[in-house]
Amino acid sequence: MTTARPTAVPAAAAGTITLGGDLTVNRMGFGAMRLTGKGIWGPPKNPEQAVRVLQRAVELGVNFFDTADSYGPHVSEELIAEALYPYPGLVVATKGGFDRPGPDRWVENGRPENLREKLEGSLRRLRVERIDLWQLHRIDPKVPAREQFEALREFQREGLIRHIGLSEVSVDQIEQARKVVPIVSVQNRYNVTDRKWDAEVDYCEREGLAFIPWFPLSAGTLEAEALHRVAERHGATVYQVALAWLLARSPAMLVIPGTSSVEHLEENVAAAEIRLSKKDMKELKSI
Repeated sequence: MTTARPTAVPAAAAGTITLGGDLTVNRMGFGAMRLTGKGIWGPPKNPEQAVRVLQRAVELGVNFFDTADSYGPHVSEELIAEALYPYPGLVVATKGGFDRPGPDRWVENGRPENLREKLEGSLRRLRVERIDLWQLHRIDPKVPAREQFEALREFQREGLIRHIGLSEVSVDQIEQARKVVPIVSVQNRYNVTDRKWDAEVDYCEREGLAFIPWFPLSAGTLEAEALHRVAERHGATVYQVALAWLLARSPAMLVIPGTSSVEHLEENVAAAEIRLSKKDMKELKSI
């Protein structure tokens, strides 16, 4: 077994990353999508438990929380405000750019007036005057991309957002955006069994951007012999190894596993203390 000795704040074992030159957070964060109801719609069955999960994350050293106005919609942001406001020492990132016509339904809407409406709603729900990291949830193909980037630039100029991120974007799209406005983070689907965005991870590392992988545990469906072998060697679960692999994959990685369970939260955060060997990484690369 090669895991580090458990600490009171295991999230700190992941090391830190600095967003935009002035926001330093632990690389083991928390994604708040799963705190909502079924289909990412409506409130959770147990709101008190959701609040406890968020507060327990802080106790474990998590200081970066990722959410979106579309989670619920609005529910995730409201829970974060209830549990964590006024956010001492924390960074709360949110996103805008999706309309939600119903459970499990997502429709891009990147019209500048809609993005402003989404941002203003997030500011109210989170009870802040400025959001530290606001991310364009998707580039809407129905709206010229430059118009969407210019809207973000205007929000930043008005002091409504500190830093800007993008989600589900290619290197070319990141570079297009950076011609209009500074970008500090990229949030794309990525995990040990789904590496479509490998080039974007490497780009973020080279350019000093944070890469925030969503779906880091493939919604609990990770299956590969190599994962099981490595997990057995470390006395860990395959999900812990998958998170440890993300942290080892690049120093640009800011991991945000989400859960509605305190037990699963503690298991996820403990992955920050696992140190994978070169042999482990070689085996996992073969997946």
